[in-house]
Amino acid sequence: MDILLKPIVTEKMTAQGEEMNRFGFVVSKKANKIQIKQAVEEMYGVNVVSVNTMIYAGKSKSRYTRTGIIKGRSKSFKKAIVTLAEGDTIDFYSNI
Repeated sequence: MDILLKPIVTEKMTAQGEEMNRFGFVVSKKANKIQIKQAVEEMYGVNVVSVNTMIYAGKSKSRYTRTGIIKGRSKSFKKAIVTLAEGDTIDFYSNI
């Protein structure tokens, strides 16, 4: 799948998954909410109630080294928060 790039497995998203049945994914920047909903339903076999998306801008980074200052930029990405129907869940840890 080129729409869902990777799941977001953080402490905050794990808590939202347990309490509000919400799960986060890093998605393609060109994907819209309908495509994200179809991709999650197809991949995990669940019913999606709503999809919220947000685009994070890349940030400038710099670090000081022995040879001088190294400047760079982190990539921008699109994040989708998917709310599932009551009773559905996604287990990211089953393959570990």
